[in-house]
Amino acid sequence: MPASGELLTPKYRSMELEQHYITRTGWLRAAVLGANDGILSTTSIVIGIAAANSSRTSIVLAALAGLVAGAMSMAAGEYVSVSSQSDTEKADLRREQRELEQMPETELEELAKIYQARGLDPDLARQVATQLTRHNALEAHAKDELGINEMTQANPLQAAVASFASFVAGAALPLLVSFLAPLRYMVWYQYLFSIGFLMVLGAIAAKAGGSGIGTGVLRICFWGTVAMATTAFVGYLFHTQIS
Repeated sequence: MPASGELLTPKYRSMELEQHYITRTGWLRAAVLGANDGILSTTSIVIGIAAANSSRTSIVLAALAGLVAGAMSMAAGEYVSVSSQSDTEKADLRREQRELEQMPETELEELAKIYQARGLDPDLARQVATQLTRHNALEAHAKDELGINEMTQANPLQAAVASFASFVAGAALPLLVSFLAPLRYMVWYQYLFSIGFLMVLGAIAAKAGGSGIGTGVLRICFWGTVAMATTAFVGYLFHTQIS
């Protein structure tokens, strides 16, 4: 690294500016899923109720209930599922630690074979495995044998909080529309606004994840339309049967 006060060379500047999107997967997946579900599920509920009932009170209450129940469900579901993943990772690490203590030479050979399979010659693979084992044996096996590292390791609380907050943010949008949109056109207002919200969400998620924006937007709009059309059909069908 350059000494204090020196300007960064182009090489160091490129290293400083380099981005790795994989570091965002822990919270990005939960946040996108929560916001998408908040918009889509709440809008779908409102559309279904609006198609069967013209009362604004019923529509607003349905949106509010969907927001509260959905946010809690998303947070609990994420916490439980990611906790299960975390428990599995911890169990694998404990098993690996026991194996390192009981048969270190076998584990060293195993690590060397992994590096050899990646293209290193046998002698160099053995040297790399030996040096990494001396530095931190468990870390080396966690990364290269088990595929566990600090960037992608499961974090249940982070996933639960991201899901809860993003679901509330997403569900608040159709809730606001249910207050303001004309009752007569509630279904269409909900659909158009939610598609707009979903397009923005898809673009943000694609940008944050470093993928193509067009594909993300089309994917989220297509499945959003399918979900809302289905609930609208159910609402109209229910309204017709009780009229």
